[in-house]
Amino acid sequence: MTQENHPVRFFAEEVDMPSVNLSRAARWLEKVAREEKQALGEISVIFCSDEYLYRLNVEHLQHHTYTDIITFPYSDSDGISGDLFISTERVEENAREFNSTFEEELHRVLVHGLLHLLGYTDKTDEEKTEMRRLEDHYLKEVFNRA
Repeated sequence: MTQENHPVRFFAEEVDMPSVNLSRAARWLEKVAREEKQALGEISVIFCSDEYLYRLNVEHLQHHTYTDIITFPYSDSDGISGDLFISTERVEENAREFNSTFEEELHRVLVHGLLHLLGYTDKTDEEKTEMRRLEDHYLKEVFNRA
C-alpha cells in the first residue's frame, strides 16, 4: 500500500513525521469508518507544531487556545473527507499528563478527529462522554486490549 493511493495521507508542517506505524494507523481509521458504516474519501493528517495549530485555531475558529487537533470536514461524494491538523507537541504533553504512550495518545487524537468527520460532536457533557466511549472502544481494537 502506497500513501498516494490510500484514502488516509500523512504530512508534516514545522515538525518531523512521528515515528509510529502510520500505515497501521491508516488501516485502523478505515476500519473505524467501516464499523461506523461510512466510507472514507480523502483524509489528510497534517502533523504540526503547537504554534502552527494555534495560528489555525485563531484564524479559522477565533479560538485563542492551544489544542491537540483541529478537524476541517469537506463534502465529498465518495465518502467522508477532511483535514486533521494534529499538534505532535500537544500529543506528547497529553501522553505525559495522562500516563500514556505517545502512540496511544496519537491514536486517540486521530480517532477523535475521524469521529468529528463522521458527524459526532463534543459540545455537551453527554456528547463528550459518548466521544470518549467511542475513542476507548476503538483504541481497544488497535491496541488489542480486553
